[in-house]
Amino acid sequence: MGGTWFLGKRIAEDALARGWEVATFNRGLSGRDVPGVETFRGDRTNITDLNRLAAQGPWDAAIDTSSSDLAPRDVLAAATALRPVVHRWVHISTVSVYQGWPHLSLTDDSPLLECPPDADESYGYTGADGSPTQYGFQKAGGERAVTEVFGDAAVFLRPGVILGPGEYVGRLPWWLERAKRGGRILAPAPAEQRIQPVDVRDVARFALTQATGSARGGFNVTHPDGISFRDFLEACLTETGGAGAPVWVDPSVLVEQGVKQWTELPLWRTHAGVWAVDSSRAVAAGLECRTIAETVRDTWRWWAADGRPVDHPRWAEHGIAPETEAKILASL
Repeated sequence: MGGTWFLGKRIAEDALARGWEVATFNRGLSGRDVPGVETFRGDRTNITDLNRLAAQGPWDAAIDTSSSDLAPRDVLAAATALRPVVHRWVHISTVSVYQGWPHLSLTDDSPLLECPPDADESYGYTGADGSPTQYGFQKAGGERAVTEVFGDAAVFLRPGVILGPGEYVGRLPWWLERAKRGGRILAPAPAEQRIQPVDVRDVARFALTQATGSARGGFNVTHPDGISFRDFLEACLTETGGAGAPVWVDPSVLVEQGVKQWTELPLWRTHAGVWAVDSSRAVAAGLECRTIAETVRDTWRWWAADGRPVDHPRWAEHGIAPETEAKILASL
């Protein structure tokens, strides 16, 4: 479901490389079809299109990478239409489904937000401090929808942040461009804060592992080792050849200056649990993660060669304006 950009594209490419027969279902409006897949066009919110897709089955597994902006009821409709012709469902979800994220440390057994499986897009709310989010409620409802239809034949992958070649949101590309520009770089202290982004290629490989497995329930898909913010920025500087010097600024100062967490300084957030997500169950089930320094290196090589893959509205949200950064640095 999807299959033309970032994670969906990587899953399709890797499945073909394994010798699998792969079909993708999408509207054909963004990204390009992976050569070698069987392509079906349609809108997954349209029951006629879903029924037409189901008539092309059966399939051993469906991997859903395209439900991020869908209401639970739309996920429910897709799962219901495809259940007779799909043996197993791998659902790409998010850590935002947890009640405690990003305030608390999380395991796969942490309680989820409550949302009915047939809820529409208006269900849920975003808290005053940015958590929980309506997005999290919606994704939790999507998980319930799939569970209602597929039961133990469903598995849920819950990444935090996915980075790597082909990224369309712009988090890592922004840091790479900022490192390349050099100079004094506004950086969120403490420098030794560890972050847990996971490489898109590793998520894709794990999704395919789960497509052929028998596990059920949810898996947190975060980097088990992580990397310190200092080492992350050093990797960005090394790969881009930037002559920059991070200036580590206390989070309270950044907050006072109105710096938007998560977006103006991508990957930075003050909440205690944002990078405290246990992925040991996924590791035991086959998740293997390359170092984040490798992700930085390969993303820079891709970015320098190809640039932004698609136009996406979230791209404009990421990165602090140079004049704002300069003003804050000058005030220190």
